Amino acid sequence: MGNEKEPPKVLDNFLFPKIFQTFRMAIQPSKLIIAFASLAVICLSGWIMDFSKTVISTPKTQGKITELQVYITNPDRLKLYIEFYKERGEHRGVFSTLWRFGSEKFHGALKSLFAFDLPGVAKNIAEGFKALMWAIRYHYIYSIIFFAITLAVFSLGGGGLCRIAALQFARGEKPGITEAMRFSVKRFLSFFTVPLAPVGIIIFIGLFVFLLGLIGNIPRAGELIIGIFMLPALIAGALITIVLIGTVAGFNLMFPAIVYDGSDCFDAISRSFSYVYSKPWRISFYTAIAAVYGAICYTFVRFLTFLLLWVTRWFLQFCVWTNNSNNQVNKLAAIWPEPSFTDLQGSPPLATLNWSESLATFLVYLALLFAVGLLVSFVISFYFSANTVIYALMRNRVDNTALQDVYTPAAEVKTESVAAEFEPEKSQTQPESETQNELSASD
Repeated sequence: MGNEKEPPKVLDNFLFPKIFQTFRMAIQPSKLIIAFASLAVICLSGWIMDFSKTVISTPKTQGKITELQVYITNPDRLKLYIEFYKERGEHRGVFSTLWRFGSEKFHGALKSLFAFDLPGVAKNIAEGFKALMWAIRYHYIYSIIFFAITLAVFSLGGGGLCRIAALQFARGEKPGITEAMRFSVKRFLSFFTVPLAPVGIIIFIGLFVFLLGLIGNIPRAGELIIGIFMLPALIAGALITIVLIGTVAGFNLMFPAIVYDGSDCFDAISRSFSYVYSKPWRISFYTAIAAVYGAICYTFVRFLTFLLLWVTRWFLQFCVWTNNSNNQVNKLAAIWPEPSFTDLQGSPPLATLNWSESLATFLVYLALLFAVGLLVSFVISFYFSANTVIYALMRNRVDNTALQDVYTPAAEVKTESVAAEFEPEKSQTQPESETQNELSASD
């Protein structure tokens, strides 16, 4: 009998297969609705802010090179580029520029991952972060406003997604959108401040090094003061390095920490840092599995989206045989270019359209945006679900906490306790009624 129970115990020691539950969790309709709503708010905010059009690009005849691409390839030439094309070139919005560039780098990272080109993956990710640095450095007012809106939206939406994932993974429950968002609203301050607190700590420690550098400008005495306080400056640099590594590696665990343990901002940071530094190889292993599995799932969902669009267009094309108003191309091809796996929306039509065809093209474009938005919503849902599962596995390994343990608000605990107290009273009254029935029958 002892030998029969041994294999399950051995298999239970391997927790990483539980990450493969993420796909089933990510496609849950309530999660997709929350992710889609969050994405819609962010895109709408970016679209409205893009009326400023502060990004400089070359004219159409020269290949549509933006200042972001110049910054990525050769940052030293950016100033000259801006000065030369400031009046001659065209202007774009920051959000649309970042969206197109980020989409390109995201798919580039996926291609490199499937080709087992790890340097290529790292290069695409690094260029994505470099694009964010470009936005903050050269469009800082726009970036501060837009990133604040994005953080606020994801504090609500991401908190709700993590809450649903935690209850589903820990207890097999499927809470509704209202319940998840109610929890997210109550913990909004923790969700909103947890990514900002490490940045504040880094800036606060860095002020010492910054002031020491300013003092170093004093003639003769400055260099001596730098030499005297060099050791404290190195200690400050070490602290900044520790916080920076912990923030980058543990950022994905901060939202799940608030959801699973009801943590506040600093407790969530402490827990994420603890898991990163206590078992760095394990969290790297879990993250790598989630990334590879997520890439496979994304490719599968993207193929389904492409198949959906292709089948719909094929049936339409089968019945539409007339040309557009100028007899240049087929009417359907004019208002809906043929999609491909790499370009779901298709290339823009070259035909001249009348007002009705232009309006139809716009409506078709909105419908395609909806389909692409659902695909991006799946990516967002998968990201928060996978990190919630990884946090539960890390908490189990580091703190020896059961996977089923998840924070429950006090109001829910009180409701459960009242229900538990009511049930015994009901069970106690039942035998008394049965006894009275027996006595009356005997009489």
